[in-house]
Amino acid sequence: MPVRLDALVYRSGELLCYAAGIVLSGFFLVQLAQGEVERQSGISEFQQAADAHIAESSITGQPPADAPATEFAFEQSVGEPDTSLWAPGRVADYQASLQAELPPVVGVLEIPSVGVKVPVYQSNSELVMDRGAGIIDGMAYPHEPGNIGISGHRDGYFRALKDIKVGDPILLETLEGPKRFHIAATEIVAIGDKRLLRDTKDQTVTLVTCYPFYFVGHAPKRFIVTAQLDTTYVNQN
Repeated sequence: MPVRLDALVYRSGELLCYAAGIVLSGFFLVQLAQGEVERQSGISEFQQAADAHIAESSITGQPPADAPATEFAFEQSVGEPDTSLWAPGRVADYQASLQAELPPVVGVLEIPSVGVKVPVYQSNSELVMDRGAGIIDGMAYPHEPGNIGISGHRDGYFRALKDIKVGDPILLETLEGPKRFHIAATEIVAIGDKRLLRDTKDQTVTLVTCYPFYFVGHAPKRFIVTAQLDTTYVNQN
């Protein structure tokens, strides 16, 4: 009898552990899902507000007085890109992408020193990068803490990165308003080197493009730009 009682107690404890594990796993999945819903909701609200302001500006010919810069930069202020450095094929791809439906824009990246001003989309598919730049899968969005990974084509918008210098400012329009970064380092890495794509405690920007910039065919390396947040400029609203 004691043996059977011990076995029963052991079995009951085992079942309780299983149940607790299931409950905790379910809680984690619910939290994860809620976080993604909130993130997508924020992007959707940003897009809807921008569309409304753009519609109003098309009627009046001027942006509404209360429109923050983030709502116009990605559609109105970006305008047509300077394609003087672009490969002819990339220019054609850009023109073709204008007819495609793309995921939401979550910000605008500007590097004044090299004349880059590009909309940043929610993902970084080939089609997205034909039109602009995109958030690397799994990395932070511009309105989130952590490492904001943005990729672009080396023969399109990001070809201008060849001329950047450490210390150059980077401006990023986000759901939280404008943020300012400065370039801390550039590095050329192997195509499989993911070190610089790891999440960071402080908000940073990591720009990624293929390298060499004028390589014919599939480029064998990556050109990485790391930028740090300028805390004296952070939007406090």
